[in-house]
This record gives sequence, C-alpha cells and structure tokens, in this order.
Amino acid sequence: MQPDAEVRLPADSAYVAVLRMTTAGIAARLDFTLDDIEDLRMAVGEASAMLLERARPGGQLITRYFLGENRVAVRISVDAVQPTPPETNSFAWQVLTTTASDVSAETGEDVLTISLTVTSTTSSAPA
Repeated sequence: MQPDAEVRLPADSAYVAVLRMTTAGIAARLDFTLDDIEDLRMAVGEASAMLLERARPGGQLITRYFLGENRVAVRISVDAVQPTPPETNSFAWQVLTTTASDVSAETGEDVLTISLTVTSTTSSAPA
C-alpha cells in the first residue's frame, strides 16, 4: 500500500520537531480535534525518540502517513545497525500506547519500524 505522504529526514533528534510539526499539520487538515492532534504529535515524538536511540549514524528517519476517515496510521522507520524492538514495558512504550492505538514494532534487515494509529473522536472525512 502506498502512503498518502512520506517524510525523509536525517536520523537526528534535531529533526523530530520538524516531524511533529508536519504530523500536526496533516491531522489539522483532516479536522482532528486539538486533543487528537496533540495525541498524534506526542505519539510520533515518542516513537521517533525510541527509534533514534537505535539509529545508525548518518541514517534516515522515514515516516509514512496513511490517511483514512477519522484516522491517521503512521509507520516510522530508521536505519539501524542491529535492529532490536523497544521494550514494551518501558515508560516510553506506555506513553506511546496511551496516545495511540494499534501500536507495534517490527524489525527487518538493518531497519526498525514502529507503527501506530490515532483515530479522531470528532473529525470529518479528508477534504
């Protein structure tokens, strides 16, 4: 499935603010509530922080957005030397699962991905 939007940034924490701002803009365009926008921004920020801990120096942070009616699914991936999934009992993972639904992590050859979905409580279909 092709993403509706994709953002590629250096795997560096300095770019997380750009990613959070982009995420908020997408959610606002879909008429998400302010609370839902903040949940999505926070979830993307937490997922990015977890991934950047495992990022290969000089690698990329790739975020793919899949837009649907009342929801945004996000897949965030990072180049990793030896990808290992985050600990699901960590505080960061608990924050992530509180702000988003359908949260999962998967590893591939030299790639670590966290997927999450946020559903708006009162949004309308994409315009």
